[in-house]
Amino acid sequence: MTSNARAHVHRRARGHALADTAVLLQRSLRHIARSPDTIISTLVMPIAMMLLFVYVFGGAIRTGAGSYVDYLLPGILVLTIASGISYTAFRLFLDIQGGIVERFRSMPIARSSVLWAHVLTSVVANLASLVVVLIVGLAMGFRSGAGPLAWLAALGILVLLTLALTWVAVIPGLTARSVDGASAFAYPLIFLPFISSAFVPTDTMPGPVRAFAEHQPVTTIIDVLRRLFAEQPVGGDVWVAMAWCVGILVVAWAVAARAYRGSVAAQQ
Repeated sequence: MTSNARAHVHRRARGHALADTAVLLQRSLRHIARSPDTIISTLVMPIAMMLLFVYVFGGAIRTGAGSYVDYLLPGILVLTIASGISYTAFRLFLDIQGGIVERFRSMPIARSSVLWAHVLTSVVANLASLVVVLIVGLAMGFRSGAGPLAWLAALGILVLLTLALTWVAVIPGLTARSVDGASAFAYPLIFLPFISSAFVPTDTMPGPVRAFAEHQPVTTIIDVLRRLFAEQPVGGDVWVAMAWCVGILVVAWAVAARAYRGSVAAQQ
């Protein structure tokens, strides 16, 4: 086969995979549209935490200049993503247990489209949740003078983080033995923002806790978002935040792909 013929075959395969992913994505989005309680339930905790910390604890927390809601919102956005991606593992697990994934495998579709449809569904659902949280934050007094480029940069980081954590969620969705096991993996991810700069500055924490908080990825990501919203220079930290996201994404994708191939081989 000539190089031109191989390139043509690869283009057709990519087009086939994209079309299959689009069809399965529409299926997943229809399921979410028919059960909006899924998105509502993921919004309850981050919004409740924002209300609690702003109106109950906010007066006792000193973060420097600016209002506390301006300081808090970036961390709540990250918490919203961590809360939302647990449903990716839940939905994927149900599809596997219900035999839907096995049925898709028997059809002439790209195998990767099954996972990518779940991942992109998570991105769409989480973006909708982030918009709602941002609206609530604006109602509570959040203000930002950031320009379009800063908002685009913040959006890019949030989408990249959602992709990375969603691929992490795919792993238990493929390997869990029960519904509780598929969803429970999200608890450590939800806990991480509490040991970061999301709610209080890290310099108020005791030594070992401060060392962990300052060197874990959530703190770097939140600090970059906070500076973008506050029109402050981000320096090299934006590349560190993106490196964390990309690193998690690559490792999680590789592990999920291996687990998916293993599950396919086991059922053949």
